[in-house]
Amino acid sequence: MRKGQKSHAGVPEICDESSGNCEEGKKNPATFAVAPQTEEVTAESAMTREQYILATQQNNLPRAENAQLYPVGIYGWRKRCLYFFVLLLLVTMIVNLAMTIWILKVMNFTVDGMGNLRVTKKGIRLEGISEFLLPLYVKEIHSRKDSPLVLQSDRNVTVNARNHMGQLTGQLTVGAEAVEAQCKRFEVRASEDGRVLFSADEDEITIGAEKLKVTGTEGAVFGHSVETPHIRAEPSQDLRLESPTRSLIMEAPRGVQVSAAAGDFKAACRKELHLQSTEGEIFLNADTIRLGNLPTGSFSSSSPSSSSSRQTVYELCVCPNGKLYLSPAGVGSTCQSSSSICLWS
Repeated sequence: MRKGQKSHAGVPEICDESSGNCEEGKKNPATFAVAPQTEEVTAESAMTREQYILATQQNNLPRAENAQLYPVGIYGWRKRCLYFFVLLLLVTMIVNLAMTIWILKVMNFTVDGMGNLRVTKKGIRLEGISEFLLPLYVKEIHSRKDSPLVLQSDRNVTVNARNHMGQLTGQLTVGAEAVEAQCKRFEVRASEDGRVLFSADEDEITIGAEKLKVTGTEGAVFGHSVETPHIRAEPSQDLRLESPTRSLIMEAPRGVQVSAAAGDFKAACRKELHLQSTEGEIFLNADTIRLGNLPTGSFSSSSPSSSSSRQTVYELCVCPNGKLYLSPAGVGSTCQSSSSICLWS
């Protein structure tokens, strides 16, 4: 036994110097002798020995030689139920994995997207026909360069514009019977220079095209006044301004000019045709001026030369009220203010 070697519960140990194995003296009491304690043991070594003895005292307790062993585990019907649930879980996992692979195959899931849906850096690209069952909120929709953009619906197609507060500011509805646009101002612009071709608001409607062409058989019907600098018919076509049940008025502060460069100008009415100039004059300039269907007055004279069988020359007379009539021409003037035409007019 080496000097300073500790013993368990006052039992000395035998240690082999070569192997370092120590055995308790309790196992081999005949092979060692108890060494007396020396007086040089300090108080600190005694306290350490006592702590070690107390810590290892539980390991030196006597054990029963014939201890009964209890089996640990799951046996019987519990074990079968556990195996059944494990098998059921395994089958469920296999079916779930198969369904996931089938869905990925049918929906054509790839790294870029799903089916006809592709996710790009600029946004989302849809190829082919796409159906939206709920409202679609997007910033911009455009088609490919080589194909048109078609919006189709069984009932109608409605495009709404809202402000930052969610209030409706504009709406375009394409229905089966009409196309409706609700906004403060509606504009149609040219694709080349952005010129306004048509604009409409609450106050006025503006047409910015160079020419407005109406091809209907009934023409254009206006419920109120029309302001335009020029009205012209198509080449080789007639221009007709008509008011079937009311009057037709043409007004201009600096004059109204009616011109027929290669044809006739006709003005017809049922009752009276008035030509009036408040401050100026009415000027008729033509090589021949004809006034047809003027009434003919009578003139009686005592001169025998005045009684001719056939009168071919007449004199144009004017009544005080401005009415014109014809009177047979004579040597002198045959106009009479007391003529029956002037009296009964």
